[in-house]
Parts: sequence; C-alpha cells; structure tokens
Amino acid sequence: MDIRHITPQYAVSPQIAAEDVPALVEAGFTTVICNRPDPEIPPTHYAEVIEAAAKAAGVDFHVLALTHETMTPENVARQRKLIEDAEGPVLAYCASGTRCSVVWALGQAGTLSADDILAATRAAGYNLDGLRPALEASAPQG
Repeated sequence: MDIRHITPQYAVSPQIAAEDVPALVEAGFTTVICNRPDPEIPPTHYAEVIEAAAKAAGVDFHVLALTHETMTPENVARQRKLIEDAEGPVLAYCASGTRCSVVWALGQAGTLSADDILAATRAAGYNLDGLRPALEASAPQG
C-alpha cells in the first residue's frame, strides 16, 4: 500500500484490497472512505468486498464514489463531515489518491489558506496547483 498522509487525521491511497485491511488497522486507521466507483475496477476490489473486510476488522467504512461529475459541493461537504465525524485517523482511497486529495482540498477551502492546502497535498505527492483559483474563491474575505 502507498499511504500518504495529508494531515495526521487524513491519509489517501491508491486502490486497496480486502487483504490490506489488517495493515490499516495496525497503522491505526479507524475509518476508510472509498472514493472510487466500482465500474472502474474488477469485482474483487468492489467497495462491498473491502467493506466486508473493514467491518469484520471493526473499521468504519463509507462509500462516496467520486468522478469529475460527482465532485459537487454536496459531496465535498459529505467527505469533510465523514472525516470530522471519524473517531480516529481516516484513509480515503481511489485509483491514485488524487481524487481523495482533491475532495479534501476543496473541503478545506475557506478554512485553510490555498497555500496551506496546496502545501499539504504537495507534501503528500499530489500537485493540485490547478485548484488554486477554486480554493482562493472560497477563501475567507476580510
């Protein structure tokens, strides 16, 4: 697994498998969010397969499949709430971790500066500089 921490509470990863769940538990994750739609992957990696392994290990599991079309303000807010409501560290996964980073970044807009958001994602290996206009448009005015 290629786990990349954006914050101490939130990490992202490319696609995980059911057999990765014990390592996630050992790493201290209490919640997993699937941001990858099932049609992108083989049935062995469908969300329901990983969810079963997560629940068996006592890990909360949520599906919020994201595409360009579903990266809506409502889904950004939903992801943020899932992270805020988690009782411990959260791992979100998709194909590469980029969508999970983008949804986190958009969810932080208006709370953190664009520079801080982009520095956090860059430190994790995700260059989201193209989001700067959207992040700055949501910056607090004052």
